[in-house]
Amino acid sequence: MIRAWLRWNLRLHCALGALLAVLLPSVARGQTTPPRGPSESQPALTLPDPAVSSAVSASRPSRVTHVVRPGETLSAIARRYGVAVALVREWNGLQGDGIRAGQRLTVYAGRSAAAPRPASRRAARAAAQARALREAQEPRYKLDEAGVVVPDLRAEAAIIYNPETGQVLWEENAQDQRSIASITKVMTAAVFLEDNPDLSREVVIQRADSYRASTTYLRAGYKVTVDDLLHLLLIASDNAAARALARVSPHGSAGFVARMNQKAAELGLTSTYYADPSGLLSANVSTAYEMARLIAYVASDHRIAAIMQKAEHTVTVGRRRITVHSTNQLVMKGDVDVLGGKTGFIRKAGYCLATLLRLPQGGPQIAVVVLGAKSNAGRFWETRHLFNWLASRTNDLFGTPLEAAGN
Repeated sequence: MIRAWLRWNLRLHCALGALLAVLLPSVARGQTTPPRGPSESQPALTLPDPAVSSAVSASRPSRVTHVVRPGETLSAIARRYGVAVALVREWNGLQGDGIRAGQRLTVYAGRSAAAPRPASRRAARAAAQARALREAQEPRYKLDEAGVVVPDLRAEAAIIYNPETGQVLWEENAQDQRSIASITKVMTAAVFLEDNPDLSREVVIQRADSYRASTTYLRAGYKVTVDDLLHLLLIASDNAAARALARVSPHGSAGFVARMNQKAAELGLTSTYYADPSGLLSANVSTAYEMARLIAYVASDHRIAAIMQKAEHTVTVGRRRITVHSTNQLVMKGDVDVLGGKTGFIRKAGYCLATLLRLPQGGPQIAVVVLGAKSNAGRFWETRHLFNWLASRTNDLFGTPLEAAGN
């Protein structure tokens, strides 16, 4: 019996040995390179680096089903998972940003090349802005049909206008009707001040004034004076201030817009139409020519001109002090004599600027309007280039040589 057990045990060991002989080389091949020879050193077996494994795992997007919560936006969901809004739309076949509570969205969590890290986006945006600034700072000129050197405009439309004589000194596309964005607020101020209101009157801001106002420093319940509302309107381009002024005017909100259009007709601005007092709606339209005439007219009112010439203003609301700065960089820099001006921007309009300037050495007033510039800085540099070009030709136009403005 012992002999039989030994024979069985021997066969078992032989079978195990044969099995190990088959398995061990394949295991070894999975962990290290084949032996190179008796005199060559073999690479040590190593375990995977946990940091590398984590990085690889993190780079692989994981599919997540996200249930939309009440009040949640598409951009908030995209930020939560570190992806671009455009990708969330693409993954779910969405045409816009509209989503509803309870809706199930598929999201592949984790950043990808299509959804760069915020730092990369900021760097790319900063680089693009720097390129646009360098381009805008360089004046461009061309020869007109008469062989005269004239500005080569980058914006969609512009004009140089002499309000004293009504003469157009230079223009390009100045009669084209375009969205004017917040230049609308120039007419808002003019219409509101027609009735000589009490500037010290306090106004309580309502929720409708600040709702989706885009640019505003005001909140529902704030108590501010009419004077402060006018300053916020023309210095900071505050949209809630425009709505509040229209609401408390003798015309009421709807009647106020009707009066703006009536006023435009009285001034002979036949291509000008207003849809709201703030300029947020793209239906607020005019031409560079008519905005040049309007800015000259409005700046003749010292109540409006004095505000448009200010670099900043402080509003006191209860214990809170709010300091706003002019959106007009020509006013902020102070090297050009600005008699009046208003900026404007919405996507449909591009970057716009209407200004009334005085030429150096006590020269005449000129209105310069730029509509549809490609960047914020571009509208100011375009205006400056037009101003300097005109200053270089004042001997021909006005009979007196003048110095150009500094750059």
